[in-house]
Amino acid sequence: MVRRRRTEALAQLMREHEEAMSGIPEGYESVPLPRPAPRPAPGAEDATQELPPVSRRRRAERTERTGGGFGFGPNLRRAAVVVAVGAAALVGFGSALLLPGSAEGDEVRPAPSVTPAATPVPSAPVAADPDGRGTLREGASGPEVTDLQERLLRIPDVYTHGATSGSYDTALTEAVARFQLWYGIRGDESGVYGDDTRKDLESRTGS
Repeated sequence: MVRRRRTEALAQLMREHEEAMSGIPEGYESVPLPRPAPRPAPGAEDATQELPPVSRRRRAERTERTGGGFGFGPNLRRAAVVVAVGAAALVGFGSALLLPGSAEGDEVRPAPSVTPAATPVPSAPVAADPDGRGTLREGASGPEVTDLQERLLRIPDVYTHGATSGSYDTALTEAVARFQLWYGIRGDESGVYGDDTRKDLESRTGS
């Protein structure tokens, strides 16, 4: 509601000023003052004017048409809502992928540590005997040495009066080397009873 201000005090002030100016001394020019507006009757109040009420329906239509006062229309608001919902869904999906255990409420457990198995150290390969398997040489003993001594005794002048003790000694080594030299056996080391020497001796002395 708007009310007009009362001008009684202002009019009284103007009257006093006019009375004071009526006695202006000579040499001064009097300046007319504007006349005050007519005063209302004493005791009467100015009529007030009320603004017409705005209906709720018109206010809602205006808000919807202007986008709530921020310049966004209904189409823009719908698009903004769709974008916000899509962004929220994308963030939730990404969080579920990154933390599957947390999304289901399960405790995230660290991956078990795997202790690497000890790498087996390859053993040194056993060098094959160049004279063949079952080779006999100085220092060996046993029934196979005894069999060698008995066979050499059958060869003339190779192991004359040799012992059959079953010990591969120096005398037996010299007899084997002599047999290899006389009969041209070159596949085995000199003085060593290898495959070539064995085959030749067994072929000459029988099985």
